[in-house]
Amino acid sequence: MTKTKLLLAAAAALALPGTIAATGAVAQVSGVAVADPDGAIAGTKAWTAARAQIQTTYKAQIDQANARRTALSAEIQPLVTQFQTAQRAPGATDASLQPQAQAIQARENAANQELGTITAPVTRAQQYAIEQLRAKLPDAVQNASRARNVSLLLSPQAAIFAQPAADITSSVTAELDKLIPSVSITPPAGWQPGQQGGGQSAPASAPSAPATGRRSSGR
Repeated sequence: MTKTKLLLAAAAALALPGTIAATGAVAQVSGVAVADPDGAIAGTKAWTAARAQIQTTYKAQIDQANARRTALSAEIQPLVTQFQTAQRAPGATDASLQPQAQAIQARENAANQELGTITAPVTRAQQYAIEQLRAKLPDAVQNASRARNVSLLLSPQAAIFAQPAADITSSVTAELDKLIPSVSITPPAGWQPGQQGGGQSAPASAPSAPATGRRSSGR
């Protein structure tokens, strides 16, 4: 899955957290620190356990998707090869190549939709587990910031430069471990992503749902 960019609406005065590389003897400069909330969630014991549980519980779907992805890629590759050959041919134009490009795009879209259906239970379980952690993220951010006397917390992307000691992501992870030591991977009936606040996607280290690899067709 693509890496999410979490914004902590519930902790608007604070921005995002990062990795701790110092003890209390090395304080953040002028109370400023950085942190990565996605990294904080991904490092929790609750998410690590949930990820392992998901991979076991939905092994059949994951294996099915992986096998189907391989087959679909094998189906699409000849179309891509034909397109690339036509692209190199003398006199090739965008207009002459468009039917092939559209055919490839349509096949890729259908393949991704098929794989998305297969892995829907996996994705849903991931989303539910992560939303439980995200619900506690503002409290974890505040607790970690208070403990380290941080008055301004920025995302790594917002900082042009930061010393490792200014990164408190692991402190946020430790606070999350205290606040929510475990999560469920079974959503209640009627649950929809986003109901507990926060985004719907998993952290970067979440087990990605198998999907067809997009192959370059020169488009």
